[in-house]
Amino acid sequence: MENEVCIFCKITKGEIPCYKVFEDNNFLAFLDITPKNKGHTLLIPKKHYRWVWEVEEDYSKVSNKIANALKKTFATDWVVSFVMGQDVPHAHIHFVPRFDETDGHGPLIDISKTVNLSKEEMEDIAKKIQDSLE
Repeated sequence: MENEVCIFCKITKGEIPCYKVFEDNNFLAFLDITPKNKGHTLLIPKKHYRWVWEVEEDYSKVSNKIANALKKTFATDWVVSFVMGQDVPHAHIHFVPRFDETDGHGPLIDISKTVNLSKEEMEDIAKKIQDSLE
């Protein structure tokens, strides 16, 4: 079932563009447009579900793929994943790479802050993550 007003449903139908990093029959992963760090990726089911615990398709294999691609792309062992579900009423998981202190972002994720990335940077990051998918 799809929700006509849901922004994520519109993204899955191609009505709204995204920086896609992965897609299969059941899931779509794309960069968050208000990233907490470079590579901040959202994984959503293509079918509309309100909450992640309602999703009938198996999130785990795709989640592993996305997290491992982010680890490889950004040469980090840390990828934070979290579920909030407040901003968009469509099931989604956030994946945010963590970096060391030397990159200016620090090892912790402050979810109240975002990083500013240009369209070109977002496109480049999405391509690098796509290339890292196994």
